[in-house]
Amino acid sequence: MRRLEGKVAIVTGGGGGIGSAVARRIVAEGGRVAIADLFEDSAKRAAEPLGEDAMAIGFDAADAASVAAMVEATVKRFGRLDILHNNAALTDPERQQQDTTAIDIPLEIWNATMTINVTGYLLGCKYALPHMIAGGGGSIINTASGSGMAGDLARVAYGSSKGAIIALTRYIATQHGKQGVRCNAIAPGVVLTEALSRTVPGLADIIKRHILTPRFGTPEDIAALAAFLASDESAYITGQTISIDGGSMAHQPHYADLADFMAGMQA
Repeated sequence: MRRLEGKVAIVTGGGGGIGSAVARRIVAEGGRVAIADLFEDSAKRAAEPLGEDAMAIGFDAADAASVAAMVEATVKRFGRLDILHNNAALTDPERQQQDTTAIDIPLEIWNATMTINVTGYLLGCKYALPHMIAGGGGSIINTASGSGMAGDLARVAYGSSKGAIIALTRYIATQHGKQGVRCNAIAPGVVLTEALSRTVPGLADIIKRHILTPRFGTPEDIAALAAFLASDESAYITGQTISIDGGSMAHQPHYADLADFMAGMQA
């Protein structure tokens, strides 16, 4: 399919597993993409196989001037902007391990998480929207999470930031829909990436009991949904948060334990 023919996209956090998969899918569908990442070398590695249809940009989601420069560099190179995938996030394992509870979290960890995960997305929208509106419209896709929909035993800042992203998505959709800009959020569950393995060893084994599909999600699954939301096929979808989590949020919380109990009765 070539659903994104002639369209130009920015993918932030584009050097990571999900971001690079989204960038590859955009180019495969006929689009051109700016791959933006705090680690410019990672962005370059993701962009290099995509040839002239991709460019790498080093940027800092916590710095307004850096975000503005990222958008301007993209428009200067490709001439327009149609798609923004806000996907950057604080993924440093050392800081994530300090994201615990409201009592114990260091305030600087809370602030850093909110600045990168929320303010960074707002800045992306702030500087991308004028170009999209001038070009007749566009699609903004925000990476949220199931953590923004339900509480957990740790990562209070991360979960709160993802809840804020869900709200931000609705506000952008509401305020700019009549100008031709759609805004939706993707809420991944556990997706098998190198970053996940480094950050929370053993988490995949715990979560596996609670998903309904035979396998875990992959970055390519997220990329497929992002490509749909970026394309005109989703023209009547805006302000939505779409879970892509193997059904982990679709069942009663006792599902896995009850399944084990019933299997024991049949043994």
